[in-house]
Amino acid sequence: MTDIEIAQSCKMKPIGEIADAAGISEQDFEYYGNYKAKLSLRLSEKRREDNKLILVTAMTPTPAGEGKTTTTIGLADALRRIGKTATVALREPSLGPVFGIKGGAAGGGYAQVVPMEDINLHFTGDFHAVGAANNLLAAMLDNHIHHGNALGIDTRKITWRRCVDMNDRQLRFVVDGLGGKVNGTPREDGYDITVASEVMAVLCLSSSIDDLKERLSKIIVGYTYDDQPVTAGDLKAAGAMAALLKDAIKPNLVQTLEGTPALVHGGPFANIAHGCNSVAATKTAMALSEYTVTEAGFGADLGAEKFLDIKCRYAGFRPDAAVIVATVRALKMHGGVDKKDLSAENLAALEKGLPNLLRHVDNVKNVFHLPCVVALNKFPTDTQAEMELVIKKCRELGVNVVLSDVWAKGGEGGLELAREVIRLCTEESAEHFTFSYPLDCSIEEKIGTVVKKVYRGASVFYSKQARQEIKKLTLLGYASLPVCIAKTQYSFSDDPTQLCAPEGFEVEVKNVRISAGAGFIVVLTGEIMTLPGLPKSPSAERIDISNDGVISGLF
Repeated sequence: MTDIEIAQSCKMKPIGEIADAAGISEQDFEYYGNYKAKLSLRLSEKRREDNKLILVTAMTPTPAGEGKTTTTIGLADALRRIGKTATVALREPSLGPVFGIKGGAAGGGYAQVVPMEDINLHFTGDFHAVGAANNLLAAMLDNHIHHGNALGIDTRKITWRRCVDMNDRQLRFVVDGLGGKVNGTPREDGYDITVASEVMAVLCLSSSIDDLKERLSKIIVGYTYDDQPVTAGDLKAAGAMAALLKDAIKPNLVQTLEGTPALVHGGPFANIAHGCNSVAATKTAMALSEYTVTEAGFGADLGAEKFLDIKCRYAGFRPDAAVIVATVRALKMHGGVDKKDLSAENLAALEKGLPNLLRHVDNVKNVFHLPCVVALNKFPTDTQAEMELVIKKCRELGVNVVLSDVWAKGGEGGLELAREVIRLCTEESAEHFTFSYPLDCSIEEKIGTVVKKVYRGASVFYSKQARQEIKKLTLLGYASLPVCIAKTQYSFSDDPTQLCAPEGFEVEVKNVRISAGAGFIVVLTGEIMTLPGLPKSPSAERIDISNDGVISGLF
């Protein structure tokens, strides 16, 4: 069966039963139909001393697939099967990838969160609220200029862009305000995808309504004629934006196919934004169970680095262990094998591609100093010799490899992985966990540290525009913020064609943007796009709904 058929065959429990089993009182959740609920932020204020926070990350992604979300869900189900209480904390899918090429983000096979159609399509409306808040700020900015521009905003220095939760290349760069004075001031404008917006990042890093309003008020929308920043607070927009986000800030409760509580909330892209679910959802999950299993997007050089250097820094989290997901198939692709030839045993290509995984393992273990395990996502075409080679190479770094079969068997296929995670949390220590860079160094030093220490590049080239922005941000007092490097997810470098584990490369920083509300500096490298386009044959062409409301083709 396909993923959607498996999900549709599942008999879900009423969400009230899931909440009750997790110890959530009726006063702390609101029904969104029979199988979804919003949770009160009060739950995130509780503390559970015995909770263990497990980060699931992965090797560099390939078209062969790795299964990070599937592994995250299956691991939580497996922990419950051996008597532990566990909660999953995931991001919400964006409609861009759902209708584009990547598909949804609700797991796969017998390790999914449900109702998967709702989760992948609109869900509880969080992303629409984020888009509305973002575009309200844009409307108030242009309205202020239209009605006299009392703040003296230079329309050539407006940095705030509108957003849409869809892959639509036509909107990357637009000219608006045409049609005469009554229709606004003509200027260059553009759109980002909603999940790459600063409002999304603010939502995911906020812990309360007051925190949300404070962060929103700090958002910089542009600069005056004398180069002073103009904020959402200056435009008196923060209160109205927060009102639009009053429900979106509350974590969403759903369930896995096996009835494990799952908090699916927030969805920043990891190749553009910081790539983690919300702080509020993670804190809530940590208050509900012994184990919180969360994920960070794309490879460990992107999502995991940002989870650790940005989210953990702001939220005060210290993960207890990390799981690095890999597949033999993906490793062979990094070794130069074409996708159509991945089923055949190829030890030479596997050995050639293994340095990619080993670098991610080395970063997690020796840069961030976290106990970790490699979850080798099992495929029927994997041979014993191939699996043994992966095990041997990882053991040389002092890291165990566990075969994971959660796609085919659900929690049962993750029991060995669950036992190894428990062992890491009890026998190995994360007390030496550290960030990859301190906050008191310069913006260039932070960027250079990530490039050299995590990516293993040799140098950084800054465009004239990037250098000017860094100088301006430093003078404005923002140099102490962490950096959020936006680069391709397909390579350690900023060039997606450099597979495996390149070294000695130069990363090109084309521009730098301040996300003062979120509390980080976005560093744009290579050819990164903040609004993707649809592929030649988008998934949307195959998605349909029957007369009785059954959706097909979502996967």
